[in-house]
Amino acid sequence: MRFTEHELTVAVTSAAKTVANVRQRGVRRRAGGGAEETWAAMSPYERYQVLEPVGSQVLPALVALPDVEVAPGTRPSFTDAQVLAAIEETLGEAGGRLRRKVVVAARLALVRAALAQLPPRQDPDALTTDSA
Repeated sequence: MRFTEHELTVAVTSAAKTVANVRQRGVRRRAGGGAEETWAAMSPYERYQVLEPVGSQVLPALVALPDVEVAPGTRPSFTDAQVLAAIEETLGEAGGRLRRKVVVAARLALVRAALAQLPPRQDPDALTTDSA
């Protein structure tokens, strides 16, 4: 799939915010507080430490998604089978069968989080996006 640089940045950042929020809640076991608050409280280096591994997992799967027509004002949508096929294609060797299932499930959750936050397309050629 052809995504713009802005779309990929938004997708990876939203997946990283999800991971950072889960890590924060798990460590401090606090209730409340969303991903945005957790992300804002992190230093730039802490953000990088989350963005780099998330990007290395999400970006290959996003690029491997099939090309779809995206109408202006809408987001690209993919079936679970398409997303799963893209993840399997880019996964490589992941150890044993059980470990592979866990890795696939985790990447599936990350890619879904990334796709859910993609901005709507403004034109059919995907040359601009809504930055608001």
